[in-house]
Amino acid sequence: MDLITHQNISVLKIINSKINEVDFNNLAFGNVFSDYMFECNFKEGTWQDAIIKPFGPLTISPAAKVFHYGQAVFEGMKAYKDENGTIWLFRPEENFIRINKSSKRLAIPEFPRELFFEALQTLLNLDKEWIKTGLGNSLYIRPFVIATQSGVSASPSDEYKFMILLSPAQSYYSSDVKVVIAESYSRAADGGVGAIKAAGNYAAQFYPTNLAKEKGYQQIIWTDANEHKYLEEAGTMNVFFRVNDTLLTAPNNDRILDGITRKSVIALAERAGITIEVRRITVSEIVSASNDGSLKEIFGSGTAAVISPVSVFSYKDKVYHLPPTTNGFASRFKKELMEIQYNLAEDPFGWRYKVN
Repeated sequence: MDLITHQNISVLKIINSKINEVDFNNLAFGNVFSDYMFECNFKEGTWQDAIIKPFGPLTISPAAKVFHYGQAVFEGMKAYKDENGTIWLFRPEENFIRINKSSKRLAIPEFPRELFFEALQTLLNLDKEWIKTGLGNSLYIRPFVIATQSGVSASPSDEYKFMILLSPAQSYYSSDVKVVIAESYSRAADGGVGAIKAAGNYAAQFYPTNLAKEKGYQQIIWTDANEHKYLEEAGTMNVFFRVNDTLLTAPNNDRILDGITRKSVIALAERAGITIEVRRITVSEIVSASNDGSLKEIFGSGTAAVISPVSVFSYKDKVYHLPPTTNGFASRFKKELMEIQYNLAEDPFGWRYKVN
């Protein structure tokens, strides 16, 4: 393996690529990883030893604080390749800002912007053959930070590891999603960490989501922790409701993640002159709208799935069906977003980021 030094990052080159072992037409989301990964350590008060090296296991103490106190945050991004072979990112500055916001909330030192973008560019250029052209194909990017100091005292770690992994991806959901509205479990509470991408947020969702899956539903629409009266997020996604021709979504707060796809959908709706209300939405309001026929669509938004239409929701063991639609808001926004992401349309917002 050859060690090549870039401005701030060393690169340990692979001997042989494993790309020919991968069936790109049959990918399970997040199970296959590219040839390289990025790693950088925080110790003695500074980020150092930045390196890109072959993907492989880590050696870490079983006493590392991440295992005992859960200091771990992450991001989700995607890289896209257009028909000319150019690689694009979608609003990566937002991901950079959010991972540092998440880090700050868990007392993790913030990561330098210049190093973040240099790592992304270098890594994507090394693994560019893993990014396939065509709508739906992408390279999922997983930046994350973990606490690595050895010790079981209940205090923030003095040492951390920042990493970036790459995973080739196709569509996250292959069909519409069935959801159940939460009646007792909550995703987050006031004053907590719901607004950041803390690893523990997702671990806490697994058990109630498993209960929903046992009843034939893929995800949960979470309600507020105080009264279970207000609708907040759908599984790991932000959620939108279309009542007649008005689009509704919950406002950001310390329980709801500031989703990048969510913000993009809002901007697209505003540009199209669609009436959009960002406000608290009650369960009873949506149930009533379903009963009187004014509820036209529910869909989730997120990096992995982009837009996921909901076909059925359940509340208090009663099932509500959404009317079938082929030209609704969900399909419209998904098409518009993907055309920007894949460089198939103009980008009036300046969201595309070219990887040089």
